Amino acid sequence: MSVPIAQAHAQAVQVLRANGCDAKYAEAIVDHLIDAELCGVESHGIMRALQYADELRHGYLVANVIPNVTSGSSATVDVDGAGGIGILAMNAATDAGIVVARKHGVAALAVRNIGHTGRLGAFAERAADAGCLFIACGGGARERWRMVAPYGGSKAVLPTNPWCLGIPGGAQGPVVLDCATGQVAGGWIYAAQRAGATLTDGSIVDSSGHPSTDPADYFNGGAILPKGGVLGYGLATMGELICDAMLGPATLECNTFILMVDTGLYRAKSSLQNAAEAILDELRNCPPAPGFDRVEVCGEREQIHRAQTSVLRLPARTWEALVTHQ
Repeated sequence: MSVPIAQAHAQAVQVLRANGCDAKYAEAIVDHLIDAELCGVESHGIMRALQYADELRHGYLVANVIPNVTSGSSATVDVDGAGGIGILAMNAATDAGIVVARKHGVAALAVRNIGHTGRLGAFAERAADAGCLFIACGGGARERWRMVAPYGGSKAVLPTNPWCLGIPGGAQGPVVLDCATGQVAGGWIYAAQRAGATLTDGSIVDSSGHPSTDPADYFNGGAILPKGGVLGYGLATMGELICDAMLGPATLECNTFILMVDTGLYRAKSSLQNAAEAILDELRNCPPAPGFDRVEVCGEREQIHRAQTSVLRLPARTWEALVTHQ
């Protein structure tokens, strides 16, 4: 169903305020969720307001907390999310990382004690707009978030450990790669379940390791398959090692490690943009394969969707849940 953006924003804010968030805190969270909807990323859209409300209601998350940002004497930054929704901690980390990267050329950030971080691509876009290369991965807390089977396995062992990279691009702006290391993000399974929909083939297996498209089979002991087989499994393993073995145990959803580099160290802004555009233009002009209209560049679909979206298209069941706070 079609829902005006302002109405969807107000309703999601109301859901969070009904569960302990003040207006400023709730609006900052919902701004991010609405932007994800505008980018076409329903898995990280206003459906998440229902998840956050439930986690606040049950004491898993803390409302209205201010992330604590500590910068070392070098290029390191530590961000303590104080047990709140991870979006605000990631906002603070991105802002601090830009400052430190401009000062030192590079910034290494550890973000801990956070709930769900929202759409990582949003933070990568902001960093890239500021002239930084952005590389982030999430991991940890796999004891609570066993979601993805390792390559060759049939049981959920790993979280969906996401990776996100962003860099200043060509004429159309930053190029952003944002993906879970599972075949689908966990949010898509929750979205499908809430909407009464099925998943695409090759996304999950049931508790016996057999392929399935029914979200219920995942929640009844199934597992998400690794994205691209061994590639997704390898990236997930590295994310777990970086964010758990290196950063220490995750207290809530996950830990996130971010590396930011001032691209001006290597090339002037105009030179980088011209070189990037030459690469991207060649990709866009590659003849499309059968079944495709064109070759796309990472992140441009989100930009186009955002520019062309005037109302939100939401599953009726999701909107009903937001209206009834269920």
